[in-house]
Amino acid sequence: MSETKEKRMFTVKEMVLTALFAAIMVVCTWITIPVQPVPFTLQTFAVFCAVSVLGGKKSFFSVLTYILLGMVGIPVFSGFSGGISVLFGKTGGYIVGFLFIPLIYMLSEKLLGKNIIVLICTLIVGLAVCYIFGTAWFIFVYSKGGDTVSVSQALKWCVIPFIPFDLLKMALAVAVSVRVKKLIEK
Repeated sequence: MSETKEKRMFTVKEMVLTALFAAIMVVCTWITIPVQPVPFTLQTFAVFCAVSVLGGKKSFFSVLTYILLGMVGIPVFSGFSGGISVLFGKTGGYIVGFLFIPLIYMLSEKLLGKNIIVLICTLIVGLAVCYIFGTAWFIFVYSKGGDTVSVSQALKWCVIPFIPFDLLKMALAVAVSVRVKKLIEK
């Protein structure tokens, strides 16, 4: 029994693009400015590009592929690190939090349709959810080590310095993705 295009989860082109964006996430993660306790990377730029170009479902699998590569020990996380210990470390919640961005966009696509305003609003909400999840995880892991950190201190370390840069990366990703999407659809 042959499968029709509608029954397949992804076409070959979609699988290649999904894998390509996972690879782009790896490369963008390696571009790092080591700031403590959370390094500055271009990781979010790649996630924003994936969501903008691939849509919710395919970008979710792209981010998931990136995370799974890191979990098995391939050095895809910042500082050329890998392994499940990174995800269970202080900054692991931000990495896992990237999955919320495509999930939220997937829901928005179904409820509100696909347009640039929905995309931008969804990326902002997804980033906020990623920040919330990552900060909660940071506080949990930090406190588990015997130290304590307040929510305001965690936000000062892990979120506030990154907001302007993440918004800039988001704007660039949306602008780049509009052109890339046109090229891919040809």
